[in-house]
Amino acid sequence: MVMRVSGLASGMDIDDIVSKLMTAQRVPLDKLYQKKTYTEWQRDDYRTINTALSELDRLISDGIGRQASFIKKTVSVSNPNAVSIKNVNSTTDFSGTIEVKELATAATMVSTEKVMDVTNATKFAGQTITIKAINKDGTFDKVKDKDGNIVDKVFTYEVKSDDTLDSIISKINAESGVTAFFDEKSGRFSITAKNTGKAVSEHEIALSSSGDFFTKLKMSATSTEAATADLKNDSGIVVGKAGTVGENAEVVYNGLTIERSSNTFRINGAEFTLKEKTTGPVTFSSTADVDSIFDTVKKFVDSYNGLIATISSKTSEKKNSSYPPLTDEQKKEMTEDQVKKWEEQARKGTLRRDSNLTSLLTKMRTSLYTQVEGTSLGTLDKIGITTTKNYLEGGKLEIDEEKLKAAIAEDPNAIYELFMQDGDPKEGKQGIARRLRAELSAGMKTISEKAGSASSVNSSFTLGKLLNEYDKKIDSFNDRLTALETRYYKQFTAMETAINKANSQSASLSSYFSS
Repeated sequence: MVMRVSGLASGMDIDDIVSKLMTAQRVPLDKLYQKKTYTEWQRDDYRTINTALSELDRLISDGIGRQASFIKKTVSVSNPNAVSIKNVNSTTDFSGTIEVKELATAATMVSTEKVMDVTNATKFAGQTITIKAINKDGTFDKVKDKDGNIVDKVFTYEVKSDDTLDSIISKINAESGVTAFFDEKSGRFSITAKNTGKAVSEHEIALSSSGDFFTKLKMSATSTEAATADLKNDSGIVVGKAGTVGENAEVVYNGLTIERSSNTFRINGAEFTLKEKTTGPVTFSSTADVDSIFDTVKKFVDSYNGLIATISSKTSEKKNSSYPPLTDEQKKEMTEDQVKKWEEQARKGTLRRDSNLTSLLTKMRTSLYTQVEGTSLGTLDKIGITTTKNYLEGGKLEIDEEKLKAAIAEDPNAIYELFMQDGDPKEGKQGIARRLRAELSAGMKTISEKAGSASSVNSSFTLGKLLNEYDKKIDSFNDRLTALETRYYKQFTAMETAINKANSQSASLSSYFSS
């Protein structure tokens, strides 16, 4: 380590002199830092473009790329209090009549009389409870027993010593096909099947236990038995039946009498929900939900235009050579606002005339303008979407709202085919959105190879490798500067030592003469 002398002998400010000498030597290093900073800006701007490409791709996937976006319908029902109808996946409009003769009901079971002393569940510890309940279609799931025989699947639970009636009921409600409830005030237990409708065979609900759990609760063994068992009040007088069997909904659909196990069911892609019985037919009809479909298409157009504007502005933006990236020393001499304004100018032109981006723009436009063979519409202008007349806008799209809404009302599925037809791209049969997504995907891949992503390591993409090279050069240059600074101080130290020695000799000589 070289000891630094600070000009005591010479009277010179050595540190200041060396600092000024090093400032001149650091100019090439500052230029390296500036090149690195500009490359980082370029990398970040590429990534911003890639994010925009990804957002458009996702918007297509979630919007015009889904048939569900084009089959949205407004359904008119003459008696919405009795029946509600919504479209699920019908691609065509539908209409007709439906008359509700009977609603689907769930099987129920209640205690035949008041239950005494069952809240203390410890007496049932060790008992195994089993409950069998119907599925939505009125059948039972099948499983193999330990002997390999095919049997009905049942809910099974062994009562624990620390169980309470509430914990047993919670277990039943969570895992079986029924809902159980005990009313302490009336002293009655009830069970209702979660699924409505009539069992295809046997009973909707069947109860059993290895002990007297359900006997203590005064429950029948099945919903069929409960429907015939007497329900007694606290005085022992019969007041009705202790249950009901499940019943199917019965409707007359377009003149045909049909049954369904649930009050909610689908016919030809439409979902019907029965609410009450009717005294006659309820009419219904559907039309395309024009406004909703229009909004989906408009979102795509707006996003596409935003992307076009972003890429066009970045590729045409001129670099401002009067504003190079600031060094750390320069930033220290400026206010935060001054640095911000400077860097707004310095960051310009990072993607000017980028061949990958300009090529992507051309391919995107081609994807939109080329006719889609094999579709009834063929081109976007048939649905009122054209390019703006202002060529300076870089091929942005504009919508004739009236024409687009008319096309949607006439045949929304044809618009979906125009966007998403799956055909041979070489024969021009691939839909506009499919073509565009392919170009977006290729563009994102190219940009990722050049600029990577936030999680990428520098060695995996082109600009990252360049940044690594800058780091190596900067490290090497810093080593040289450190060596040079050390040499300067050695030289000045030698000078100071020489001056100090000369001064000592001079003082010594003077002492001889003075004596």
